[in-house]
Amino acid sequence: MDHPIDEIRGVKSKKLEGKLIVLCITGSIAAGESIKLVRELIRHGARVVPVMTPRAHDIVHPYALACATGQEVITTLTGNIEHVKFCGDVKDKADAVLVAPCTANTLSKIALGIADNPVTTCVLCALGSQIPILVVPAMHSAMYRHPRIREHVASCKKMGIEVISPHLAEGKAKIVSTRDIVAPTLRVLGDHVFKDKKVLIIGGATTEFIDDVRVITNLSSGKMALALATKAYEMGAIATLWYGSGAGCSCSPPSFLDTETFCTSDDLLSLIGTSSRFDVIINCAAISDYKPLKQEGKIPSGQKLTLQFMPTPIINKTLRSKTSLLVGFKLECTPEKIIEKAYSRLCQHRLDYIIANTLDTLGGDTITMWLISREKKILHKQGTKNDIAEMILNTIHG
Repeated sequence: MDHPIDEIRGVKSKKLEGKLIVLCITGSIAAGESIKLVRELIRHGARVVPVMTPRAHDIVHPYALACATGQEVITTLTGNIEHVKFCGDVKDKADAVLVAPCTANTLSKIALGIADNPVTTCVLCALGSQIPILVVPAMHSAMYRHPRIREHVASCKKMGIEVISPHLAEGKAKIVSTRDIVAPTLRVLGDHVFKDKKVLIIGGATTEFIDDVRVITNLSSGKMALALATKAYEMGAIATLWYGSGAGCSCSPPSFLDTETFCTSDDLLSLIGTSSRFDVIINCAAISDYKPLKQEGKIPSGQKLTLQFMPTPIINKTLRSKTSLLVGFKLECTPEKIIEKAYSRLCQHRLDYIIANTLDTLGGDTITMWLISREKKILHKQGTKNDIAEMILNTIHG
């Protein structure tokens, strides 16, 4: 009989299909988040085997993990030598070991090679078997700042362990969101088609000032840029996101992305001017074509107002010198003549690819798009922005 958890396996993607992840849970209060994490990994197709320290039992019951994974929970090491079965140098060993949450105590033991419970023994074994290991610290911020803990973090990184930095807030080094744990896991276990490639994604919207109080902006949610940057990261890229948080942008960039924010088109030009070259640049930002002649102070209320506008520089033309592969976007009201208009923009801006889309994609989670190459090859697709982002990246990679 199949376990009920199989009903959600692979519903988000098949990226972890056939992958075995050993999830090690320690005695942090953040262990309560482990159920959510397990289910998200399974939604990408993974098989997850939970391993718990004795203190973790006080936070979340092993029955809960058994229910969430459909697997027997390892709470103690027995004659079945579970640490070798899953993390030893054996034929069907785990594809990755994920320690989330990881307390200061467990982090120190991992750094020092101590194996005194199921979690630390599995990690020690996995290190010797060259299984990828990801560690997600969660503790009080004072503990995380302790010199020895900082040394142990550095020691773990030196051994090749991926340490996912915590979110420092409210006096605690909090475990990062499930999204910020899953993406590095997908990256570690992914196909790395953009490995070591510098990829820049520009998204969101510019905001231009009328006076010191009032602004005009564009309605862009920034979702397409976040999807592209996240997928590029998962595919092994050194991913950078330049993000304009205009009026329509309600999404916050994930912690694993190197993110710079901009406000005006002039801010964006400054970023370009001080940046190095990138292997790939994708510009899907809603950049104002015009900006008002800004007035100092605050324009008095209750009177008629006439604004003067001037054109802003064409950002794509400025980006051309910063990359050998430049991709732009073209938004149109309707599909009529959208390919001709987009291809004309491609030629004018000297792009390698352009993605045309219509107004109905604004703010939504899905997109209908036409990807057009310099050779005028056309790929017409509809889907979620996450799926389309992956398709775009695979296509331009070639």
